[in-house]
Amino acid sequence: MDDEFELLEMIQMILREENYTNIITAASAAEALTVFKANEIHLAVLDIMLPDGDGYEILKEIRKSSNIPVLFLSAKDDMEDQYHGFSLGADDYLTKPFYPKDLLFRIHAILKRAYPEDSKATNLKHAIIHWDRAEIEKDNDFIPLKAKEYAILEVLYRNSNRIVTIDNICQAVWGDAYYGYENSLMTHIRKIREKIEATPSHPESLVTIKGLGYKLIVEGR
Repeated sequence: MDDEFELLEMIQMILREENYTNIITAASAAEALTVFKANEIHLAVLDIMLPDGDGYEILKEIRKSSNIPVLFLSAKDDMEDQYHGFSLGADDYLTKPFYPKDLLFRIHAILKRAYPEDSKATNLKHAIIHWDRAEIEKDNDFIPLKAKEYAILEVLYRNSNRIVTIDNICQAVWGDAYYGYENSLMTHIRKIREKIEATPSHPESLVTIKGLGYKLIVEGR
């Protein structure tokens, strides 16, 4: 989020070249908060000086409901500004001007800390997800996951124990042209439950949050 349009375009280009997708930009504090509330955000890059507020206030609002990683990218290079950002819960602080490789390095490091991939298996109440093999282990049996089932579970796992809206799941799995896939999602959810639940009609791991979406319950996260 930044109010310098050329800088926003440059950052988008840098990230896309590194195969980052679903990049959403905002040019004001109000727009940034609207984007945050309407989307499933995994990393926020915030400027501090904005036409209608500052990045510190945005971070305060974010921290009321989310622990997503946040990187400040600002022309304010005073150490007190950096200390203030970290005191509010920022994960890193990079000053302008910056080298693209420096930005990428910091983003890689933040995401690696926030979303570790050291475990290739996830224990659910009645099953184990083996991510590297795209299989479910249940009752001493191994059940293969189809591509869309894997993608849906991956989105839910990245947001373990949190509600993920139907729109956000569909967008992550089917892309921007996701409208109309709600019924397909329900079908895939039913098939996933058949693979991971002891009693699919009474799910304990992949639960429905009526009127909102779904939640994958993973102990220890």
